Amino acid sequence: MHILAIETSCDETALAVLKGEDQILCNEVASQIELHRRFGGIVPELASRRHMETILPLTEEALKKAQINFEEIEAIAVTNGPGLIGALVIGVSFAKALAYALKRPLVAVDHLHAHFLAAFLEEKKPSFPFVALVVSGGHTCLFFVRDYLKYYLLGQTRDDAAGEAFDKVAKLLGLGYPGGRIISRLAEHGDPSRIPLPRPMREKGLDFSFSGLKTAVVNLVKDLQKKGLRIPVQDLCASFEAAVVDVLVEKSLRALKALELRRLVVAGGVASNRRLRQELQQAAQEHGFDLFLPRPEFCTDNAAMVAVVGLHKYKQKIFADLELDVYARSHVPKYKI
Repeated sequence: MHILAIETSCDETALAVLKGEDQILCNEVASQIELHRRFGGIVPELASRRHMETILPLTEEALKKAQINFEEIEAIAVTNGPGLIGALVIGVSFAKALAYALKRPLVAVDHLHAHFLAAFLEEKKPSFPFVALVVSGGHTCLFFVRDYLKYYLLGQTRDDAAGEAFDKVAKLLGLGYPGGRIISRLAEHGDPSRIPLPRPMREKGLDFSFSGLKTAVVNLVKDLQKKGLRIPVQDLCASFEAAVVDVLVEKSLRALKALELRRLVVAGGVASNRRLRQELQQAAQEHGFDLFLPRPEFCTDNAAMVAVVGLHKYKQKIFADLELDVYARSHVPKYKI
């Protein structure tokens, strides 16, 4: 069977075709980085308009690469949240139109759910249950995942997401957009131990907080500027990145210990970060758990991961109707440890 998947939750228009369980025939992503770069961040209205311009030609290109036609599609899977409302509306409206015209079932997909099921696109697949860390520009969450369609929230950020903190610090330092990639590149040439920065909430619970860390960087920069001193940008980037990574690794280990599990899936755009991947791999060796890290193309926003959720909902005949709505935030049941 073939599932056409659509992802427009933020600033990337993405289309994919999944054949069978895990054969990705195409995974097309149209980036909007250049559109938003001069603003130093995503402008929702511009993102929505670009989705509208891109989605049809990208769909045609995806089907051409997959070497199938519309009639061969057996289901339409689409992200309907969480994300930017205007951006989501474009993808969902387009998916509804296709489902109606082709008389195919419509499958609604949660963006965070899709991120951690991206692990099943790899040859090495996790078995259930496992802990999932989803860390991106808009989200930082820990989940207890019992099976393909049953998962619970363990903890989440109380303020800034990790990727959001990266972007804000990069903007403060005048480094450009997208900030996370730039900070990581500069961090490779810096000393992560030179500048002491806080690790907020590291020692307790499974929730996250990165606003205080960002504020610590702001105060440090202001103090250096006031004294007329040079800002050690590479060292500051390395120290900031190390602080974020330390918290993410520590919280993941705490979740595994609390649930007595030995499998960790890490996904989301920040999961592409080189230091985070290295620290997680080292922690897996030291603490004896299995680590599942999708390749970077499946960590950042893409439609292949949406197709995986779509497949398993299709199998269970969990379909949406043409009244399907979008939402800005997920409402996942909390798991009490």
